[in-house]
Amino acid sequence: MTIAIADPRVESLAGDFDRQLRGVHHLVLNTDDMKKTVDFYCGVLGMPLVGAIRVEEGVGTGPENRGNPPFENLRHYFFDMGNDSMLAFFEMPKGAKPQGDRDAIGVMQHVSFVVTPDVQAALKERLIAHGIDVLGPVEVSPGSYSIYFYDPNDIRLEASSGWGQRDNQQVIAHRRQTKASAAVELKTLTDDAAWIARAVTAFRD
Repeated sequence: MTIAIADPRVESLAGDFDRQLRGVHHLVLNTDDMKKTVDFYCGVLGMPLVGAIRVEEGVGTGPENRGNPPFENLRHYFFDMGNDSMLAFFEMPKGAKPQGDRDAIGVMQHVSFVVTPDVQAALKERLIAHGIDVLGPVEVSPGSYSIYFYDPNDIRLEASSGWGQRDNQQVIAHRRQTKASAAVELKTLTDDAAWIARAVTAFRD
């Protein structure tokens, strides 16, 4: 279902999303080799493993399926990615699913983790020491730099840092455009001035 920004249910939340959505609880990806996934995320990226479970019987192919992968008794592991949020993986049976196209509609293109400049530099050295190719740092917006690499499942990962913010990384504050510059882009979607005015509420003046 698509809800237009003009919908009063959306307008009532404008400017108040910090009290509605509290960030990422967990993000779930797929693997067909949980061991190599644990080795990478724990051993290379340093994310503690905080959950190691199997999906309960009947949730995969039975009537209780709530959108889980259609297999029974799958491994479902969780990693601590900082700030009380988790990255999780389902382990698909080998050969049961094709390798995904990260540029297809409805799939995840990449995941970016926020890091300090020092952690970013150390992470790059650690990745190289493990034989993993790293691109960057690349300046992706003024003062914001990223490195790019892939996990063993060919998932594209990014570590982003506002170098001027040092140990006080503020992701949204660093990325916000002005209302005027955002409006220029939004005019390529619609000429509805009222719609654009509502859409740029969270941007700075």
